[in-house]
Amino acid sequence: MTVKRLRGLLLSPLALLGGCHLALLDPSGDIARQQSDVMIVTTLIIALIVVPVLVAIGVIAWRYRASNKKAVYDAEWDHSPQLELVVWAAPLLIIIAIGAISWIGTHQLDPYRPLDRVAKGQPVAADTQPLEVDVVSLRWKWLFFYPQYGVATVNQLAAPVDVPIRFKLTSDAMMDAFSVPDLAGMIYTMPGMQTVLHAVINKPGQYQGFSANYSGSGFTDMRFSFDGMSQRDFDDWIAKVRAGSGDLDRKAYDQLRQPERNAPVQYYARFEPDLYTRILNRCADPGQECEDHMMSAGDAMQGMHDASMHTSPGALVDAGKPVPAQAAEAH
Repeated sequence: MTVKRLRGLLLSPLALLGGCHLALLDPSGDIARQQSDVMIVTTLIIALIVVPVLVAIGVIAWRYRASNKKAVYDAEWDHSPQLELVVWAAPLLIIIAIGAISWIGTHQLDPYRPLDRVAKGQPVAADTQPLEVDVVSLRWKWLFFYPQYGVATVNQLAAPVDVPIRFKLTSDAMMDAFSVPDLAGMIYTMPGMQTVLHAVINKPGQYQGFSANYSGSGFTDMRFSFDGMSQRDFDDWIAKVRAGSGDLDRKAYDQLRQPERNAPVQYYARFEPDLYTRILNRCADPGQECEDHMMSAGDAMQGMHDASMHTSPGALVDAGKPVPAQAAEAH
C-alpha cells in the first residue's frame, strides 16, 4: 500500500469536517509532504505493536474473567520461549524500522540542505536561482526582506509555486518559531543567531503562518499570511509592494520594532541594504558595535596571542618586539 493510499485512509474519517484543511496530513509544499509521509509511516509502524497489544488486553481480560469457568489456569506456569520471542522480537524490529526511517528522513529533510527537487519526479533545474527571503521576528509581528527585489513587508509573505525558497531567519529581541504547516516544519529564530530553511510551495493559495513559540502577551496575535502564486501573480505582487511609499530605514525600523498586537500588513518599497545584517549582528541602533566585528577583532587578538606563544625559543622580547638571540648575546 502506497503512502498516498495510506494518507487517504487516514483522511477518510475526517471527510465529515467538510471544508477543513488538515495541513499536517495533506500539506501543499513538497518538504511538508515528505515530513507528513515520515509521520504517517512511523505512526502506522507503531500501530503494528500498539493495536495488537490493545486487542490482546481485551481478549485476555474477557477470556480469564472470574465468571469464565472454562478458562484453564496453570498456577505452575512461569515461562514460554515462544512468547518471549514474540514479546522481544516484535518491538525490536519496530524500533529498528522507526529508527532507520527517522534517521533517513531527518537527513534528507534537513532545513539547511538546499532542495534537489520541487516535487516528486520534478528535480530542481541546474540554473534555478532560489527565492531569497530574510525573516526577522519582532514583538509581535513578522518582517520579511526580499533582497533580490529590494522590498520588504510586514505580516505578509508571498512566493511563486514550484520555485525553491531559501529563508534566512533571525530575531530582534525574543526567541520565536517560524511555522507555515503547509510549507515545511517550524524553525526557531533567535537574537544574534541565524537559522536557515529551504522549502517550496506547490499549490496556489493563501496559507496561515504563525509563531509556534511563546514569546509574551502578544504571542497569539503573531500571525501572517503566506500566499502561493503563479510567477505572473508574484511579479504583480512585487510591483504592488514597490508602488508603496514607505522606506524601511533605521528610523522606520525603530518604530516597527516596538511591541504591537494585531499589526496590519505593511509594504516597504525600499530598505537599507545592510539592515538585516545589522539586526542579525545586534547593531541596528546607532553607536552599537556589530557582533561579527567584535568576533573578528577577538579572533585577531587570539591569533596574535597564539603567535607570541609560539615565538622561537632563540628570541627574546624587548619592548614588545622580538630580539634575535645573537643580538641578545652581544649585550
